[in-house]
Amino acid sequence: KIQLLRESTDEPESHILCDLNEPLVDHTEGQLFLNDTFKIIMEEVLCKGTDIKHKVCEWKEPKELALLLDLELRATGEPQHRLLQRVQDVAKYSIKTSHPRFMNQQFGGVDYHALAGRFLTEALNTNLYTYEVAPVFVLMEAEVLRGLRQLVGWTEGDGLFCPGGSASNMYAMNIARYQHFPEVKSQGLCGLPRLNIFTSSDSHYSVKKGAAFLGIGTDNVIIVEVDEGGRMIPDDLDEKITLAKSQGAVPFFVSCTSGTTVRGAFDPLDLIADVCEKHKLWMHVDAAWGGSVLFSKQHSHLLKGVYRANSVSWNPHKMLVAGLQCSALLLQDTTDLLRKCHSANATYLFQQDKFYDLNLDVGDKSVQCSRKVDCLKLWLMWKAVGSIGFAERVDKAFNQYIPQPEFVNVCFWFIPPSMRGKEGMADYQDRLAKVAPVIKERMMKQGTMMVGYQPLGNKVNFFRMVVFSPLLTQKDMDFFLDEIERLGKDL
Repeated sequence: KIQLLRESTDEPESHILCDLNEPLVDHTEGQLFLNDTFKIIMEEVLCKGTDIKHKVCEWKEPKELALLLDLELRATGEPQHRLLQRVQDVAKYSIKTSHPRFMNQQFGGVDYHALAGRFLTEALNTNLYTYEVAPVFVLMEAEVLRGLRQLVGWTEGDGLFCPGGSASNMYAMNIARYQHFPEVKSQGLCGLPRLNIFTSSDSHYSVKKGAAFLGIGTDNVIIVEVDEGGRMIPDDLDEKITLAKSQGAVPFFVSCTSGTTVRGAFDPLDLIADVCEKHKLWMHVDAAWGGSVLFSKQHSHLLKGVYRANSVSWNPHKMLVAGLQCSALLLQDTTDLLRKCHSANATYLFQQDKFYDLNLDVGDKSVQCSRKVDCLKLWLMWKAVGSIGFAERVDKAFNQYIPQPEFVNVCFWFIPPSMRGKEGMADYQDRLAKVAPVIKERMMKQGTMMVGYQPLGNKVNFFRMVVFSPLLTQKDMDFFLDEIERLGKDL
């Protein structure tokens, strides 16, 4: 299914960099172990782990799994054959997130170009903070970010790759606060007024986490009502901003959502932008889940007005299947806010008398020092399939459904035969709430597939099916419905 890292030349086959069928040229113990590990990855993870004839998971209870893995760390090392058995066990008992029937989270599937990029970045072990240690990736990250910003609708701007969408949202919050109160960087929170953040009741929990982490406080996150589809109501936002001002607070940040976690709703960005401009607030769009629709001419209307935002978070490791982690923060700003907000000017890294353009030392834009290379996997995918290929991937995900939802989240209850036609029973909702957890337990223990469930507001536990893996077929969709029925028919 995949060939690893061959030289892009017309030289003979003997020039393969890593032939999985032969030992490496340098017969050191470590290199042989690595070669054998690659064989296990190929067979267990990338062949069996994507084949519907094999299970999504081999479920074991925690105590049993701990014994099987032999987790204890000892004073002396173990022989290679036992280490390889540990590798085999890790592959065997881990969840196969590349499996077509893994629909549990907003990541999954596998793109082999992206995977090649992940192998390469791990082997190169590069830290993306200065041009002198990461010349290829400093230039590559800038180009990938430029391409993503262009899709948002910005010809200029800034950004960086972050360790996940939650971190991207927190970055945006911190930059917005710095723009309003630049003295916070040196003086801290003591001189600030009570700040307010606004987000919808269906937004990601990272908004509240960010408020806690940055010292703003979760009590100062004002929840805006949503409509029946889970979209933020702009009039309620306007009213709550006005109320907050009258109570002495200082609103500064609105976090919209494009593709909410549970229902996949898209907030009305144009109308929210009007409110933000009226009150002079920073508008952030959490498009970690839904941003990839910008590749699709058919579905990009879901983010209509996104170009009016100040910042956007976008996770290509979700719908584009770039692999964990690949999360971009995009900024419309051209005044170097990102660097001004986070720079510490460490002289051992960011010397001011270097022989190249100092703007290429991007590390001071980040709150991290060590930062992984996350751009290569997306760059390789993009080079391989082009923007058209990404658009086709997005459109295929939407086309899995009849009737078609707003996005690729489908939320539903399974009503067991014993409960059908009995909606008037006093304990109907209590009984319905227990159905999804039981079916989830059965599917996990049998390993046939994985799909999540949750309650929401006054709605008891329901299944949330998330479908975007490029490996998924109509056969898998049919199997999903049949399997839910099979697992729950006796409840």
